[in-house]
Amino acid sequence: MDDSKLYIEEIKETKDIPFDLLELADPSRPQINKYVKTGKCYIGKVNAKIKGVFVLHEISSTNIEVKNIAVRESEQGKGLGKALLRHAQIISLELGYKTMTIGTGNSSIGQLALYQKMGFEIARIDKNFFLRNYREPIFEHGIQCKHMIVLEKRLDDEKPITLT
Repeated sequence: MDDSKLYIEEIKETKDIPFDLLELADPSRPQINKYVKTGKCYIGKVNAKIKGVFVLHEISSTNIEVKNIAVRESEQGKGLGKALLRHAQIISLELGYKTMTIGTGNSSIGQLALYQKMGFEIARIDKNFFLRNYREPIFEHGIQCKHMIVLEKRLDDEKPITLT
């Protein structure tokens, strides 16, 4: 995806949050409602149409977490997730954060690959996170999603992130 065609906009009003997109990455509306209240939601538009979304949530004055990142199903596989994640990193650097954290399920094979390709390293595993926090079981690729794989990336000691 040509990042220059991607326009990122922070959503200020709850009524404007694209819950349908957020639910692609997180099937729990109660969980989403919790972190959109305390985080900042950004949408990614191409030609004035919303193609993706991410939510950033401060963990500490130096660490920010990507709580949710999702791409419209018709747009998946085109590099938009990578572009959104690059924008999330740029925004976080501009806000002064030093590290970024992102979590995904043990069954989220594509996301685990993407995050590691983007320089994230596995930091820890939150055993049974999805069993504790979600009423309905989640399955991906025939694997039950039980554990949260938490990955981290230092933002301040690498070459500058660019959109090209």
